[in-house]
Amino acid sequence: MATATLTTVSSLGRLLRQWRQVRGLSQLELALATGISSKHLSFVETGRAQPGRDVVLRLASTLDLPLRDRNAALMAAGYAPMYGQNRLDSPEMAPVARAVEFMLRQQEPYPVVVADRLANVLRRNQATERLLTYLLGPDRESECVNLYRLVLSPTGLRPMIRNFEDVARQVVMRVRREMAAMPISPEGQVFLEELLSQPGLPDDCNDVAPEMAAPPVVTTIIEKDGQVISLFHTITTLGTPQDVTLQELRIETSFPADAETEAFLRSLSS
Repeated sequence: MATATLTTVSSLGRLLRQWRQVRGLSQLELALATGISSKHLSFVETGRAQPGRDVVLRLASTLDLPLRDRNAALMAAGYAPMYGQNRLDSPEMAPVARAVEFMLRQQEPYPVVVADRLANVLRRNQATERLLTYLLGPDRESECVNLYRLVLSPTGLRPMIRNFEDVARQVVMRVRREMAAMPISPEGQVFLEELLSQPGLPDDCNDVAPEMAAPPVVTTIIEKDGQVISLFHTITTLGTPQDVTLQELRIETSFPADAETEAFLRSLSS
């Protein structure tokens, strides 16, 4: 029994230590900010002490952990998770799903997708369907369900993107920023490595860091059969969510960057 306890607490210690380092805090600084003794925090990180549930929650709050990792911290310490993780199509999420569908309809004829933290598309509006059908045909590759694969893959939009190098750097920077927000996610790291393994990426993509300054707007310029489509993108997140899925939702809207693209998007919807 003691061995099992030490194992779970040790995994909690690793989680706390990794996040403490991400936040740039020493043990003493975290202990002072949380209101616990530095000795007790040291024992928690090394697995010599099992903290109470309230201490775990205080540490998670002070470290500003994402809800996914707050649940992980609680479970590592032997407590039940506090935050739900419901599918967007579950009955519990019906009010949110209706609000999302409303936003998708309201943005017509501009493309909008709803994606998770790894850019897997959960919802998309008819404008997105029309644009993808125009660009890739009705029999699209399965990778179209992931935004980043769609952009970086040679079998996706990449051959049509005139400023591919600029767009690729922006995608990599965005992915790295997402990874910085979930530094202990093996799934996220595997996904980043997969994207960086795509052939023909700009040489400096491996040097792109999340803290690098990004231009205010990166326009994606796509050309097919002489039709030039220029789009810039905005990302919306949900404030103060109490569900893991909701916290990780990204609503990405593509807006026309010029009058020609505006007219083209409207023509697709007519």
